[in-house]
Amino acid sequence: MWKWLHPYAKAEKAYQVCNTLMPYFAVFAVVGLIVGWTWGLAFAPADYQQKDSYRIIFIHVPSAILSMGAYTSMAITAFIAMVWQIRNAELAVVAIAPVGAAVAAIALITGAAWGKPMWGTWWVWDARLTTMLILLFLYIGVIALYHAFEDKGAAGRASCILAMVGVVNVPIIHYSVEWWNTLHQGSTITKFDGSAIDSSMLYPLLINIFAFACLMAVIVLMRLKNEILEREKHRPWVRNLVSGGKNAV
Repeated sequence: MWKWLHPYAKAEKAYQVCNTLMPYFAVFAVVGLIVGWTWGLAFAPADYQQKDSYRIIFIHVPSAILSMGAYTSMAITAFIAMVWQIRNAELAVVAIAPVGAAVAAIALITGAAWGKPMWGTWWVWDARLTTMLILLFLYIGVIALYHAFEDKGAAGRASCILAMVGVVNVPIIHYSVEWWNTLHQGSTITKFDGSAIDSSMLYPLLINIFAFACLMAVIVLMRLKNEILEREKHRPWVRNLVSGGKNAV
C-alpha cells in the first residue's frame, strides 16, 4: 500500500523532487501574494464594523491556519519517519519546524495588533491565544530538542516523538472558540453551513491562504534540500553535485 513512499526514502531522489517542485510553488506564491494582497488591501470593501482595520486578516488568518497545518504536516511526517524508518521524513520534520514557528509568531503578533483596537488590549489569556502560544512553544521545543543531541539520528527520533505528541494541541486550537467562552471570534470560513464572510472579502482571503501555503512550501523545500546535503555530504552524488560534475542533479 505504501510502496509509493519507498523511492523517496533515497536522499538523492528526495533532493530531485525538491528541485522539481520548488519553481512551481515559487511562481504560485509570488502571483498569489500579488493578487491576494492587492485585492484584499486595495479593492475589498471596508467592514461595516471594523472599517479598514479588518484588512489584517489577509495576513493573520493565513498565518494562523497554516501554522496549524504546518504542525499537522510535521506530525504526519514524524509518524512516517517513526513507523517506516524513513530518514528523509525526519529531515522534513526538521525543515518544517522553524518555518511553522515563524508563521505561528506572525499569527500571534498580527493577532495582538488586531486585538488592540478591537478588544482594547494587546494580549489576554484567551483560550485561542493561549493555545496558539503553546503551539509556538511546541515548535520551539522541536527545534531545541533536535539541536540538543550530537547524534542527529537520536535527535531526529526525539523531535519526531515531540511532534507527534504535540499535535493534540491542533484540534484544541481549532475548537477552543466553541469549547470555552472567548473573546476571539468563532470560525468563519470553515463553518459547515457556509462561510460567514462576504465573497468580496472571502476570495482574496482564500487566495492569500493558498499563496502563503506555497511560500511556506518553497522555504520548507529549500531547508529540506540543505538538510539532505548536510546529512549526505559524504555521499558521491553530493560531492559530485557540489563540484559541478556531469551527473549533478
